[in-house]
Amino acid sequence: MGLDLEMNISRNAPQGDAASAGRITRLVEPPIGWLVIDNEPRLNAISLDMWKAIPAAVRDLDQNDQVRVIVLRGAGDKTFISGADISEFAETRKNAECARAYENENSAAFDALRDCKKPTIAMIRGFCMGGGLGLSAACDMRFAARGSCFSIPAARLGIGYPVRAISDLTALVGPARTKDLFFSARRIDAEEAAAIGLVERLFDESDLEAETRTYAQSVAANAPLVLRAAKAAINAVACANVTADWSSLNELNDICFDSEDFTEGRNAFLERRTPRFTGR
Repeated sequence: MGLDLEMNISRNAPQGDAASAGRITRLVEPPIGWLVIDNEPRLNAISLDMWKAIPAAVRDLDQNDQVRVIVLRGAGDKTFISGADISEFAETRKNAECARAYENENSAAFDALRDCKKPTIAMIRGFCMGGGLGLSAACDMRFAARGSCFSIPAARLGIGYPVRAISDLTALVGPARTKDLFFSARRIDAEEAAAIGLVERLFDESDLEAETRTYAQSVAANAPLVLRAAKAAINAVACANVTADWSSLNELNDICFDSEDFTEGRNAFLERRTPRFTGR
């Protein structure tokens, strides 16, 4: 398939316990960049070192000119992300000070996806729990397989949850439904997740990857500068960000009109052909 394979392996993971260390893998299959949470023996649970590796992996895909759309997925074909690796918590979250340091790392991972300039899609099958749900909420869209399940078990574990990650969920499903998910810590199925707005599209499990690819490729065929400008503006409006730099957002639109892609799009329309956008 001509994949350009890159791996970002947790550098400080214990060498004697590779199964629990996991890794963050980047796969470049133009125009799609795949961000893979890879810890199959633990249902793709995310270790602290994996949290630390996510921002750099997102940044690399965001800066790769071959990538137009980024898809977040779990390794294998069984599950998305079962959450943070709880087996580490006795050490990594043993007190408030350690917990704050840990939260800074997973917040940085959420921020990286949220602030990524390119469109991002979470491709979800199986478990989408805790931090995995937080990562999916930080993406622009979520496509899920029927049979998937979703949960935020923080209240059953006695752990806090990053405030900005809570804001992502609240923006998707509203305050009352977010409270329901946190207060009850219950699991919901894919159909309920779609009904409350937690996911945008549902597919049969056998069709999930193909449908995600097809959608990502259709998005990638559009003008990258327009996608960047639209994403920045929509995020600012959706978050009611009164401190947003509106002049900078308008400048992103101006860049679209000054671009070669604007000329290409206009000419392609008049010539009744498919445009070939370059992002310039």
